[in-house]
Amino acid sequence: MIPIYQPYFSGNEKKYVNECLETTWISSRGAFIGKFEEQFAKKIGVDNATSVCNGTVAIHLALEALGIGKGDEVIVPSLTYIASVNPIIQVGAIPVFVESIEKTWQIDPEDVKRKITSNTKAIMAVHLYGLSCDMDSLVQICKENDLLLIEDCAEAFGSYYKGQHVGSFGDIATFSFFGNKTITTGEGGMVVAKDKTLIERAFHLKNQGVSQKQEYWHDAVAYNYRMTNICAAIGLAQLEGADAILAKKRQIADWYREGLQGFPVTMHDEMPETIHSYWMCSITVDNVTDRQSLRDYLKSREIETRPLFYPAHTMPHCKTNEAFPIAESLGARGINLPSFPGLEKKQVESICSAISKYYAKGL
Repeated sequence: MIPIYQPYFSGNEKKYVNECLETTWISSRGAFIGKFEEQFAKKIGVDNATSVCNGTVAIHLALEALGIGKGDEVIVPSLTYIASVNPIIQVGAIPVFVESIEKTWQIDPEDVKRKITSNTKAIMAVHLYGLSCDMDSLVQICKENDLLLIEDCAEAFGSYYKGQHVGSFGDIATFSFFGNKTITTGEGGMVVAKDKTLIERAFHLKNQGVSQKQEYWHDAVAYNYRMTNICAAIGLAQLEGADAILAKKRQIADWYREGLQGFPVTMHDEMPETIHSYWMCSITVDNVTDRQSLRDYLKSREIETRPLFYPAHTMPHCKTNEAFPIAESLGARGINLPSFPGLEKKQVESICSAISKYYAKGL
């Protein structure tokens, strides 16, 4: 079986984890946490970062740090993983869904403008599958309407817009380090911000609301969202090898692009003035009826795939009568192909060959 994804460990991961075990610093204190936060912030070009135990709580923590709560509206693309949406609901706010752009799969700034009301508090830009949103437009909309800008960069480590790493445009941004992400800590996440006070607030809330002045004094309803030293140790090692991982993923995307030419599929690809990190190499089939049968055929050839995310507005707890035809079409036609950094050229060639045979046989 060629898996859709698997972690890629080629550096100091084992060495750093063993150091945690040998020193007994295995929980949410230890030297690797600060080192990972500092080096991650430096890598993406921000000044302030705090680590958390997963990417979903990173979004929840970001919303809490910004003071978003009951009755506030947060504009968010419907075509996203549900983890972008659930924390909005959890803080008592209202997700307002918007359409996506056919070519990029990213949030449509024109639909964003149409959805702004007097209750709108923030826009959440989700950099889906490793391609950046149109940040110039979104930043301008936020400035003109006095709105907060949140960046969900769970899938976009290594993604750039006009030379600037995503996550450095908005008021606050979040990252995920789940096992299938470009760099991983197993489970983990990061919250970053330009404003130091936002990260201080996030740190306070992730750490049980403990006072910095009085031991074991807790002055807020808060959470235990801390990352462990072991996870941070893995993350630091992954960060050290990140450039090589990103380069390999671009090479894999090149192999797919070459191998898929001439077939009735469209690859999710780079746009002008962006750098796509190719977290997942993804395609849409021209004919919606091909999506599942192609996936079934690839599975029979021991090739694992995933469907694109179902639009959030179709989920039972988010259901709305509003139609989002582009998001719905992309969600129904999209396929994620194996994209892990250890993938070899001959494996990509076998995947493209299988897709060729599927279409040749008219299955």
